[in-house]
Amino acid sequence: MKQVINSTVLSNFAAVARLDVLHDTTGQLYLPTDVYDEVIDGQLAGYAFYDGIEQHVSPLSEQGWLHLVTLTDDELRLMSDLPEQLHRGEAACLCIARQRGWGFLSDDRAARRQAEKWHIPTSGTIGVLVAAIRADRLALTEANKLLHSMIATANYRTPLTDLSLLV
Repeated sequence: MKQVINSTVLSNFAAVARLDVLHDTTGQLYLPTDVYDEVIDGQLAGYAFYDGIEQHVSPLSEQGWLHLVTLTDDELRLMSDLPEQLHRGEAACLCIARQRGWGFLSDDRAARRQAEKWHIPTSGTIGVLVAAIRADRLALTEANKLLHSMIATANYRTPLTDLSLLV
C-alpha cells in the first residue's frame, strides 16, 4: 500500500540521521508539497538534521524515494471538512490518504484521531521501528537506542521507551 508521510515521523528519523531505516522499512513514501514546505521552513529555522534532505526527494533527485505529491481539487475541497487545529501538512496528508486509499505515517495525535474517523490505515515512528525489527533490518537493542535518541534529540514524546513490549 502506498503511504503518505507527515513531518513528525520524517523529523524523528532525520534527527537521528537514520532516514535509511525509514526508507528500508517502508520503501517509497509520498510527501505532500505542504509537508515539504514545512521541512524547508525547518531548515531555515536552523534544524540542521533536515540539511541534505533534497537528495531523498523525487523529482529533486533521481534516487529520491520521498515522492512529492500535490493535492487534487477534490482533496483541497475535502480540507474544509477537517478540524482547524490540524496543520496544513497534516491536513494534506489526511486528504490525500482518504481520497487515494493510501496509508498515513504520523505521530500527531489529532491527525491520527482524524485518520481513525476516516478509516485510514495509520502508523508512526514506533510502528516503523517495530516493522524494522520484525523484518530483521534492526536488532531490538539498536531500535531501542534509536528510540532513546529520538526522545533526547528530536524531543519525541512517547510513553513507550522499550520496544520489546511490541515485538
